Amino acid sequence: MRVAETFVSLQGEGERQGMPCFFLRLSGCNLRCAWCDTEYSFEKGTDRSVDEVVKEIADSGLSYVCVTGGEPLLQKEELIPLLEILAAADIHVDIETNGTIPFDDVSAYASICMDVKCPSSGEMSDLSLLSSLTEKDCLKFVIGDEADYLYMVEVLAAHKPKSPVCITPVFGTDTKWLIETIIAERLPVRFQLQLHKVVHVQ
Repeated sequence: MRVAETFVSLQGEGERQGMPCFFLRLSGCNLRCAWCDTEYSFEKGTDRSVDEVVKEIADSGLSYVCVTGGEPLLQKEELIPLLEILAAADIHVDIETNGTIPFDDVSAYASICMDVKCPSSGEMSDLSLLSSLTEKDCLKFVIGDEADYLYMVEVLAAHKPKSPVCITPVFGTDTKWLIETIIAERLPVRFQLQLHKVVHVQ
């Protein structure tokens, strides 16, 4: 598999925010979001075997792995054998995906964190995939402005996803209005800052 980088840090987003985590960032992405902060993963990378990655995870001493990108499901054929090994070793895996590639075939081995692309990103997710999410998965919206917020509200109303919902403002933008709106409208969501950018642990 083509690996952009591996590292140990705190999980910055999602249901397990704040937990020590082994990150496996795979190379390549099929989107070009306006506010992407990992553009280096589009091309950068080295070829690694599944056995090499498994050993590095084992050596980390952690039982929580986040597979991210780029878009990691672009390498699904190489990824599934790794997921099978990690599941057998009782290692929990989160897969962060942009919601453009079906993930039913990896859901047996991992939790899915689907990042629904809002208008300010300049890209779009496949909203039909929302029906594949379960209670063990996570749905994330990165909010840059009011248009993004209204889009999120429409998506949640139309699809009524089963998974928990996390809202993250684009880093560096004003968060006061977003917090006040969530409270005023009593939205059943979890507001999060991008912890990894606040604590700078990596």
